[in-house]
Amino acid sequence: MGEDERMTDFMARIASGQRVEANDWMPGEYRDLLIKQIHMHGVSEIMGAYPEKEWVPKAPTIRRKLALNAKVQDEIGHGQMLLRLAEDLSRPYGRGREALMDDLLDGRVKFHNVFHLSAPTWADAGVIGFLVDGGAIITQAALLDSSYAPYARMLKRIVAEESFHMQYGESVVLALAEGRQAQRDMLQGAINRWWSPMMFFFGPRGMGKSAERMMHYKIRTKTNEELRQKFINRYVPRLQALGMSIPDPAVKQDPATGVWGFTEPDWALHTDMVRNNCGPESQSRLNLRKQAHTGQQWVREAVNEASRLLEREGA
Repeated sequence: MGEDERMTDFMARIASGQRVEANDWMPGEYRDLLIKQIHMHGVSEIMGAYPEKEWVPKAPTIRRKLALNAKVQDEIGHGQMLLRLAEDLSRPYGRGREALMDDLLDGRVKFHNVFHLSAPTWADAGVIGFLVDGGAIITQAALLDSSYAPYARMLKRIVAEESFHMQYGESVVLALAEGRQAQRDMLQGAINRWWSPMMFFFGPRGMGKSAERMMHYKIRTKTNEELRQKFINRYVPRLQALGMSIPDPAVKQDPATGVWGFTEPDWALHTDMVRNNCGPESQSRLNLRKQAHTGQQWVREAVNEASRLLEREGA
């Protein structure tokens, strides 16, 4: 088939609900959008481990330390799986995982706004699991219908594990909500810090060009606002049931439409933070990632050399 016929056939398959496999023909734009989405998702999973990593040695009990350590390991594992997927898609461009990680360290790929922020109290560690992982589940569950089959399959495992992470965060939040007034105040302070960043987390109200093209190809099937509304609808009642207040008086549901109002986050502040890595903890966390990446380079080189030797012996 010619290029136009291939494209027509490709779009017909997507429209009929069929999914694209890694070895199927795909248009360059589709491949590039997948790389962009999965690459950002992967590095966000890795960088998302850092706000909680610092609380592993400071968690209040050994049980909490072990649970949080397991959660951090899961997040890093999710990132590595997703980078493997992005690496497969990037092969036609001659780019491997090393290059994909260099993109993060050199500022060419961005990670979610919430992972640029500080987590100053134990309550923040719980709220990250409760709100941030809860928001991630809403976003990732919507991608289970993605037209790219390998991504959809991988997300089944990631979403299942994220649900455990959210339950862990919920258990910390519940313990604090049922505690002394000082603990409740600490929890309310963390909710106040994370609520507005979570409004930014889902992206702007409108759809940018990349998002529109992803919807066109059914890489994603929900708009930013649909995801944000689902988050508000799920978490406002939960927080209120704990006796916590929502730090935004504009969060009210229209009884006629069911749509929630909210105060617009500081779009310019968070956008600048993401684009220029200038958040409160952006550089310190990137430096930690750079140390880990360069410090383990000899291991990667040794494994690659051993693989080459085994291939030569097998040949």
